[in-house]
Amino acid sequence: MPLTPGLVANLRQLPQDELDAMPAVEMIPDGDRPEANDNGEIIRVEHDDGSVTISIDGSPLAPGEERGPADWFDNLVEDIDGIELSRIAEDLIQGIEEDIQSRQDWVEDRAQGIKLLGLKIEIPGLGGTPDGAPVEGMSRVRHPLLLEAVLRFQANARSELLPTDGPVKIRNDNNNANLQTDQLSNALENDLNHYLTTTASEYYPDTDRMLFMLGFGGTAFKKIYYCPIRNRPVSETVDADDLIVNNAATDLENARRVTHRVMMKPSTVKRLQILGAYRDVDLATPKEASPDAVQRAKNEQQGLSDSTFRPEDRDREIYECYCELDIRGFEHKLKGRETGLEIPYRVTIDVSSREILSIVRNYNKDDEELPVARKTFVKYTFVPGLGFYDIGLLHILGNTTNAITAAWREMLDAGMFANFPGFLIADSGLRQNTNVFRVPPGGGAPVKTGGMPINQAIMPLPYKEPGMAMMNLVANMVETGQRVGGTAEMAVGEGKSDAPVGTTLAIIDQATKVLNSVHKRMHAAQALEFQLLADCFRDNPESFWQRNKRPAYQWDQQTFLNALDNCYLIPQADPNTASQTQRMMKIVGLKQLQQASPSMYDPVAIDTAALQAMGWNNPEQFMVPPSAMGKPPPELLRQQAEIQINQSKAESDAKRADAQMMVAEARAAEIASKSGLAGQQQPDPMKMAEMELHEREIDARSEDARLDAMNRLRDRESRERLAAVRLAENMAKNPAAIPLVQSMITPEMMQRLEGNEPPLTEQ
Repeated sequence: MPLTPGLVANLRQLPQDELDAMPAVEMIPDGDRPEANDNGEIIRVEHDDGSVTISIDGSPLAPGEERGPADWFDNLVEDIDGIELSRIAEDLIQGIEEDIQSRQDWVEDRAQGIKLLGLKIEIPGLGGTPDGAPVEGMSRVRHPLLLEAVLRFQANARSELLPTDGPVKIRNDNNNANLQTDQLSNALENDLNHYLTTTASEYYPDTDRMLFMLGFGGTAFKKIYYCPIRNRPVSETVDADDLIVNNAATDLENARRVTHRVMMKPSTVKRLQILGAYRDVDLATPKEASPDAVQRAKNEQQGLSDSTFRPEDRDREIYECYCELDIRGFEHKLKGRETGLEIPYRVTIDVSSREILSIVRNYNKDDEELPVARKTFVKYTFVPGLGFYDIGLLHILGNTTNAITAAWREMLDAGMFANFPGFLIADSGLRQNTNVFRVPPGGGAPVKTGGMPINQAIMPLPYKEPGMAMMNLVANMVETGQRVGGTAEMAVGEGKSDAPVGTTLAIIDQATKVLNSVHKRMHAAQALEFQLLADCFRDNPESFWQRNKRPAYQWDQQTFLNALDNCYLIPQADPNTASQTQRMMKIVGLKQLQQASPSMYDPVAIDTAALQAMGWNNPEQFMVPPSAMGKPPPELLRQQAEIQINQSKAESDAKRADAQMMVAEARAAEIASKSGLAGQQQPDPMKMAEMELHEREIDARSEDARLDAMNRLRDRESRERLAAVRLAENMAKNPAAIPLVQSMITPEMMQRLEGNEPPLTEQ
């Protein structure tokens, strides 16, 4: 084949008819190296023999892979003009820098607060050092008031929000629930808890760290998104200093920009490029990041360096900006007309190269007419603040911690100077090699006084020992700080073990009002976090069960989506109970109510709740099996027998009393008859007096008999009622024995126990 004029000798031209007849891909044998354009079309082939095949007219040698229809959340960078990309990048970077500048004071305060934690080991400083110790040996100790409050809050919040068996509980909102729906709800709850405790093994330690920063600074964030590398939804903590928001914003929804600053390994960036999440473009060598005051304070407390010495070990600084843009070629349209409306996007920028790596729609396709930004971040709040960033223990206890720290250092330094006082030395006639005298216990040091009395040559400086006023002040400041910070020990029941439950609960509630309000805010934030996690699962259903080896249900996509639609994910934590102490006292109060009114409460349910509050996940293991509950315990049988015996004895006593009453009445009638017969004759005063005395004796005996009968009846009634109360208590503890006991009680006994028998009278 002749060479084409003007071409290099190792190039060969193919006739047009051969090019037209050439197959798409099969034309490239093994060993050849094809080159493609941006559309994937092969435009040049370098053969293994050194020759090169090209197209003279510019038509492709082989067509590229056709791009199918783009998904809604695909990366749009390849479809946007390069000039437009540069404009977007410069505008966003400038806006982010202004956002960083707007919160500079907040960053400085946070950096000072990190130092107040006192996490760095500090020794008494040398004279003139810039560490706050102007004199050699002065103390640099920090009072742990702030650290104690943060640790207490973290421990309490973790026990409530992160239970051992999982943080999620299902609330079924389906009004037409059936057995299958309930089974799906239980299966969804079990598998979701398995996901957060086992599959997403980073969730618990990551949330634990978030709670520490929440208590410290007052603001913490969770980012819920689908991770293409892990191929599953993720909920991870974002430090407040890494989430850049202009301080003029009031909340996340109203912020013009929300920027997540990420330090990412170059290999991670490359993985995301391979997966198509980021644009595959060459990036410049990452510049050394300039840490802000917070990052420098963190590094200082940990003893870490601010810089990386090897350039190849530097992480890339990535800005992931959630904003609204009007992009050329993707203008918002309503009824076919452009509106000029800025719509939500997620833009990822490499800071060093200022290259945009991705632009993704940040709204659902259903909201295309009037786009609304999807929620990605959840804000956890300690105490609502004056601006975007909230109030934490740093702001509540920071000044108090500073004051107590200063007082501590003064007392320690006063004690040191009192034990090792400084002194003044006369300079006349004295020749000393040093003016530093360190005299050990039981030792001495030679001093040349030139004949001058030593007490005149050396004068110790007067230092006062730490006074009681200073100690009392420090103790008062510590108490005040603990009370304000909610970490003071609660005096439950004024130290009385038998204090009423209502009093104890009132004391606990009063002492934990601040903590309870914080707990309610965390409960609401965690509920929103779970809902965003459910939205991620709706977009990627298979990621829910694909790593679960033993799911509670064999899920398919439709069943899983129906379960999510019918159920509402809420935290396991009780929003009204912020601590284990409160929960246990509520159980104690409920137990007392059950004991006072056994027929109104289910003792099994109450005891089950008590065991669960104690931390037992399977309280049924401590309870009597249902098969054994059908047999009444011996105590019940004994009490029922006592009731029958008392009933029989009472009936016998009543019959005896009735007989005595009849005898007394007959005797009285006899006396009255004799008195009437004697009235026909002349009455004898002596006999009349005897008869009156005799009648009085009969009346007295009759009254005694009647009172005795009344007392016996009252005693019988009391014994029966007491036995009935005990029987009722035991029946409440053993509900299965109620039918058997009822069959053994006669109707007359039930009538008396229910109080339906006529009341006792004096007649």
